[in-house]
Amino acid sequence: MSKTWLITGSSRGLGRALAEAVLGAGDNLVATARNTRGLEDLSDQYANQVILRPLDVTDFGAAKAAVNAAVERFGRLDVVANVAGYGNLGPIEDTSIEDFRAQVDTNLFGPIHLSKAAIPIMRAQGSGHILNFSSVGGRIGSTGRAPYSAAKFGVEGFSEAMVTELAPLGVKVTVFEPGGFRTDFAGSSQTIHKIRPEYDATVGQAARFQRDYDGKQPGDPAKAAQAILKVVGMDDPPLRLLLGSDAVRIVESADARKAEADRQWSDLSVSTDFAVAS
Repeated sequence: MSKTWLITGSSRGLGRALAEAVLGAGDNLVATARNTRGLEDLSDQYANQVILRPLDVTDFGAAKAAVNAAVERFGRLDVVANVAGYGNLGPIEDTSIEDFRAQVDTNLFGPIHLSKAAIPIMRAQGSGHILNFSSVGGRIGSTGRAPYSAAKFGVEGFSEAMVTELAPLGVKVTVFEPGGFRTDFAGSSQTIHKIRPEYDATVGQAARFQRDYDGKQPGDPAKAAQAILKVVGMDDPPLRLLLGSDAVRIVESADARKAEADRQWSDLSVSTDFAVAS
């Protein structure tokens, strides 16, 4: 039986690759993006399976309208993929509050908006799957990307809370954590702010690494899309799935360091308990 999907950020990168995979698998799709120009080829090729809908994920009313459009056209909504996101690069000191807020609005409140809009429908159906796209930067604070990491850490916590609330309703939740993929995330989708000399060894190095890494990332968006389809087809999908060999390597190393630090400081940690009466 075919599924009905709603994907945010469908116009480029992982969102576009996932949209193509979903339609290629015979499923129905509401393909959303801030600007749907460039998605017309999907509409032409899969006229009976897809509707294109402009969507600003920071607008909760628009999110609800997009979810309702899926149900009106296809009769149900099985999968919401919160892919839309971006991350600018610059020091915390020189990132404006407006820039912080805009990144958090898109990267964290976007998934919150779409999830809240979809939950009532999935609850009534007794089934559904919400896919929240985090990042390696949602597991490890990413130098030069404080707003992005703050938002993606929020996505992780939001998703964990959803799992416990929605599992009894038959609704699944999975967080995807990509490493480097050959998309335009490091190109037109971001701004690199001016980096003052005091931050050259930290944020400046991060910017130089990104420029050198762009186009050499190990991640293949088409293969990621197939992995995502595989997860959606599982009866018992993972809560989290790292995407890419670099993501696995980086997170494994970071988790080992965190576990060692917890062990190192455990005596001080437990010293904060009330004394047990003898």
